[in-house]
Amino acid sequence: AMDQLTQQSFTHAFIALHGRYGEDGSVQGALELLEIPYTGSGVMASAIAMDKVMTKRIWSALGLSTPKSVSLAPDEQSQQAIDAIPQTLGLPLIVKPPREGSSIGITKVTTAKGLEAATQLAIQYDPDLLCEEFIDGEELTCPVIGNGIHARALPVVRIAAPDGAYDYQNKYFTDDVKYHCPSGLPEKEEQAIQALVVAAYRALGCRGWGRADIMLRATDRKPYLLEMNTSPGMTSHSLVPMSAKAAGISYEDLCVQLLQSATLDHAEGGNKA
Repeated sequence: AMDQLTQQSFTHAFIALHGRYGEDGSVQGALELLEIPYTGSGVMASAIAMDKVMTKRIWSALGLSTPKSVSLAPDEQSQQAIDAIPQTLGLPLIVKPPREGSSIGITKVTTAKGLEAATQLAIQYDPDLLCEEFIDGEELTCPVIGNGIHARALPVVRIAAPDGAYDYQNKYFTDDVKYHCPSGLPEKEEQAIQALVVAAYRALGCRGWGRADIMLRATDRKPYLLEMNTSPGMTSHSLVPMSAKAAGISYEDLCVQLLQSATLDHAEGGNKA
C-alpha cells in the first residue's frame, strides 16, 4: 500500500480510516515520511487522542471537565484493585478499553458482580483498562474545524438512543437512534459546550477537524468530555456532515475545506494544500 502511494504520485491524502493504525498516528507517520500532506491531526495529537487515559490526563491537568476515572495497566489488574473500583467511582460505572472507538468493548456496570465480566470484555480489545464514573444525562457530540486560535465549533448534535444504549450496533446498523441538530439546547448552554470542546481540541494539539463526545449531566447541566475523535465518520449515519449542514456547509464544501487544510507536522506555516 505504501509503495502504491509513492508510485502513483499522490499530492494529498484524505484520511477516512478509523481506530488503530488509521487514527492513532501510524498512517499519519507514514504520510509524514512520504511527505504527502494529509487531513486531520498530526502524529502526536492523533496518538494522544486515541488513548483515552492520556487524553483525560491532559484535560484534567488543564481543568477541563471529564468523568472521574481509574486506569489499570496489566500488572495492576489484581482482583483486589478491580474490586476497589466501585469504592472510588461508585455505581453504576463504565468499563472500557482506552484505545478503541465506536463504543467497542464498553460496558455499563450496575452491580459489583458485573465488574468481572465487564473487565474481561474490555481487555479482549486492550490490555489496559479504563473505568469511569457514570454520568447520567444527555449524550452530545460537537465537531470542531480549523487550527489553533482559528478553530471553531460547529453546532452541537444531541443523541437520543433507545434505552440510552448508543452502542456499536446502534451507531452503524440501525435507525433507532435519533439525532437532533440543531440540538434544541438553550443558546448559552450550547455556547458553553462549544467553548469547552474547542478548548479540549486545542489542548490535545488537534488540527483540521475533530469531534468531541460529551455527556451533559442531568442534575446540574454540567458537560463532561468523554473523548476526542480525530478522524470522525463521514457515512450517511455520521454526525460531522449533519452538524456542518446545520451550519450551512454542504457535504461537498466540507470535504473541500478539509482537503484544503491537509498539511504535514513539519510544514512551515502549516498548510501546504
